[in-house]
Amino acid sequence: MRPDIVVIGGGTVGAAIAYGLAKRRQNVLLLDGDDGDFRAARANFGLVWLQGKGLGMPAYQALTRRSIALWRCLSDALQAETGTDLSYEQNGGLAFCLGEQAFEKRRLDLLRLHNQRGEGEPDWEMLDRSALERLLPKAGLGPEVTGASFGRHDGHANPLRLLAALHGGLTRLGGRIRHRSRVERIEPAGPDFRLVLEGETLTAPRIVIAAGLGSAELGRQVGLDVPVHPERGQVLVTERLAPFLPLPASGLRQTAEGTVMIGATKDEVGLDTSTTATAAAELSRKTVKVVPALAAARLVRQWAGLRIMTPDGYPIYAQSQSHPGAFIALCHSGVTLAAIHAELLARAIMDGSLPETLFPFHQRRFDVPQAA
Repeated sequence: MRPDIVVIGGGTVGAAIAYGLAKRRQNVLLLDGDDGDFRAARANFGLVWLQGKGLGMPAYQALTRRSIALWRCLSDALQAETGTDLSYEQNGGLAFCLGEQAFEKRRLDLLRLHNQRGEGEPDWEMLDRSALERLLPKAGLGPEVTGASFGRHDGHANPLRLLAALHGGLTRLGGRIRHRSRVERIEPAGPDFRLVLEGETLTAPRIVIAAGLGSAELGRQVGLDVPVHPERGQVLVTERLAPFLPLPASGLRQTAEGTVMIGATKDEVGLDTSTTATAAAELSRKTVKVVPALAAARLVRQWAGLRIMTPDGYPIYAQSQSHPGAFIALCHSGVTLAAIHAELLARAIMDGSLPETLFPFHQRRFDVPQAA
């Protein structure tokens, strides 16, 4: 059966869009790559996060806020459809501050974000050390911890379960997934698009390019020239420990299974996905300053993955002007934005045009006129 829409890229971004399209009774085909692809989902930290996001770009803060408001519905729907518990908790989140200077900088940054929003009460507060110790009585905070910011809307989930549930929900709603299906070329074919794969071709009236770092090459073929580059993030995982961290923190969270995730680095190393001892040592040093007892924990895994980064770090959502019906979606916050991708973005793609709320995320924002 000929698909209504083909989504290229089976990671968290593409899967959420395809799932949202299937919910709207679209005949959608999701093309996943192969095991050699640079999958950001492999090293995702699993935060569903608002605090600190969007300084200098109010549209991103608003988009994140809107997605988080929809996240519980997404989690419940996926569990009802697939039986997969995403371990989603939204009890707030922390950003630890080491020293008075860091504490004050964090306060001022969040205050600027609140003033940028220009409405409502602050959805965060600064906790001094005594308040933080009351909140985390089992953590045993290090002496350098001055306090933390607390975001009331922050939370976390299992990112691998999210991806599996999106795939499962898509197929249960009648959508199709093809694995090991790398798109080599996109060609206009009248009002349609011809996708050239190894040994075959597919046609569809609409396509969505959500292939992460592979999106730039594919996008150029349909008039979508997007700037994107990789940023490596490394994550450490400990053995299972007794519960001591009831809330996730930026760079430190205890999962529902008891393991502790520690991260993440920001390495500009191209397409290198190897892990390094230097990163492990640096992450460990920083973590032990926050929770000294973790120095005795056994590390069982070290991951590395590549973030999909744009020049300003914010998403790109666009439809091609030269090839209407070709859309592109890029971001490095696939977990946090999964709900908005499955709702607002999927509905816009089905309707054939992006709403004004997504206009600030067009890649034209990077077009800078050259001096004469």
